[in-house]
Amino acid sequence: MPVVANNRSNHALHVLTLTPFYPSLQDDAQGCFVAEPLPAVEQHGIVNTVLAVQPFYRARSDASTSVFPAHRTRFPALPSGFGLPSSGAFLFASILRRVRRIHRFNPVHVIHAHAAQPCGHAAVLLSRELRIPFVVTVHGLDAFSTNQVGGYAGRWCKRISQWVYRSAKTVICVSEKVRDQVLADAAAPVHTTVIYNGVDPEAFSPAKDDAASTVILSVGNLIPTKGHDLLLRAFAAVDQRFPDSSCEIIGDGPERSRLRALAVELDIGEKVRFLGRRSRSQVADAMRHCALFALPSRDEALGCVYLEAMSAEKPVIACRGQGIEEIVQHRNNGWLVDPNNMQELTEALFVLLKDAELQRRLGDEARQTILQGFTLAHQAERLARLYQECRE
Repeated sequence: MPVVANNRSNHALHVLTLTPFYPSLQDDAQGCFVAEPLPAVEQHGIVNTVLAVQPFYRARSDASTSVFPAHRTRFPALPSGFGLPSSGAFLFASILRRVRRIHRFNPVHVIHAHAAQPCGHAAVLLSRELRIPFVVTVHGLDAFSTNQVGGYAGRWCKRISQWVYRSAKTVICVSEKVRDQVLADAAAPVHTTVIYNGVDPEAFSPAKDDAASTVILSVGNLIPTKGHDLLLRAFAAVDQRFPDSSCEIIGDGPERSRLRALAVELDIGEKVRFLGRRSRSQVADAMRHCALFALPSRDEALGCVYLEAMSAEKPVIACRGQGIEEIVQHRNNGWLVDPNNMQELTEALFVLLKDAELQRRLGDEARQTILQGFTLAHQAERLARLYQECRE
């Protein structure tokens, strides 16, 4: 792909985005939280160039034509967690020449890296080489990669992440919970700000009809921390009281076989549909036509799926102590339960399934919450303001 930026102007503020997360033809949800705000950011007079990076050892992904265009870049890296600490240096060496050309053609004013490694590490090196300020967004609770990588490599990851956060003009956190994680282990003063992810209220809009639904929907990777096993057990407990109800789970992952077996064991195998990965439009449609959304995740930095369900005017069930608690107010615009508490989750499902008026009220309040502060336009305005501050 030629080295060009979209709507390029020598007078516009030019942001170079480095991200390991970006939608592809194979999975248009991967990195949607990076791609989807970009058109709205450009409405503030900002030009974006995106480098979507991928290590050589991963299967090649094809560019999606339905999102903001990006340069797909592969770089050498050692596989497994042991290779993570060195991946940023390899990435820097691989893209330096291309970034120099981009910068020469239209000067870059700010580099925006997503995650400390490898992109934040590469951004530090690019910033020093080209004298360009950079910001880094932390999307998850494993801010220093110490849960992902153990031993010496994990300690190495932590030191690099600390260096990245100290060197950044600003560390963007997707929730206060993430900011607390960054500040707790930064080991030095770090400038942080919270910019919540936004949602497209048109794509994730309410259903146009008032058809009643008894579907409990959950969307998320099938990994232990998402709490799908707890959801299945809670659903089994309320199933006999609501024989017309069903549960749909969108997502894939290593827990799929175990969760299928659990559904059979709980005698709800015919009532639970494991739908695998679905496109963004299919997820939006499923959210429009469910009764409620439930994801009892106990390790959630924020959780875009909650915002999307709220935008679709559905009551959401989430866990206390997670980033989403900063947005969901219990019994006002959603429902909160303690992590790993099946009794509370069962009660939440029971109360919401039996009370259509409560579903409607919580859904209405949820939608208004999104419209008042958590759309892509809100996120883009906050990002644009931050970029301007970095340039000054």
